[in-house]
Amino acid sequence: MRIDAISIFPDYFAALDLSLLGKARDKGLIQFKAHNLRDWTFDKHHTVDDTPYGGGAGMLMKPEPWGLALDEVLGVDEKPETVADATVIFTSPAGEVFNQQLAYELAQEERIVFACGRYEGIDQRVVDYASTRAKVRLISIGDYVLNGGEVAAIAMTEAIVRLIPGVIGNADSLTEESHSGEGLLEYPSYTKPASWRGLDVPEVLLSGNHAAIAAWRYQQQLDRTRLVRPDLLTPDTQI
Repeated sequence: MRIDAISIFPDYFAALDLSLLGKARDKGLIQFKAHNLRDWTFDKHHTVDDTPYGGGAGMLMKPEPWGLALDEVLGVDEKPETVADATVIFTSPAGEVFNQQLAYELAQEERIVFACGRYEGIDQRVVDYASTRAKVRLISIGDYVLNGGEVAAIAMTEAIVRLIPGVIGNADSLTEESHSGEGLLEYPSYTKPASWRGLDVPEVLLSGNHAAIAAWRYQQQLDRTRLVRPDLLTPDTQI
């Protein structure tokens, strides 16, 4: 998979060199490059924003640098028939909410380009233009507003990349975590020592009875989900 990010703060993405994502890049499982939007400006101040038509607070990102950046990063030109085999994701609080199912879906893509807005967002014409050159999705990571899209792009990249075969050492762990399988939250986990500061590991986990352990863990998933995220429970969930 190839991932690009366009931002006025490309250094944000240095975090992706760490841990499993950095190893995935070293193994050639993913390619990642962060681009500075200001590289596609031509005035001495490298201006990327201006006041919005119709008035309103704040500044809006200009279409000119974004159009040039997308053309180059996607490898397209202004001819109507030029379309890239890529998905452009505009990080936006007005987009669909990111979740594990969407992460699995995006992990099947060959190429993703994150367009990270700042200020009051990006001129709508950029989104409209991008939709003529690639698949476009507006995606939010939650019902709140950040100063820019970089943090959201990093969070989505980590959630997506870890689902690519070979990135996670033990692939079985992906099926047992929160929001996977039946969509329940993950059960509580324990490691050595068996007793710590007066708190003991549940006896069933020390029993060696795999059927009893599986039943306990499933009940814990149900209880935790019912308490914390009852909206995840479905009529088919075994209560």
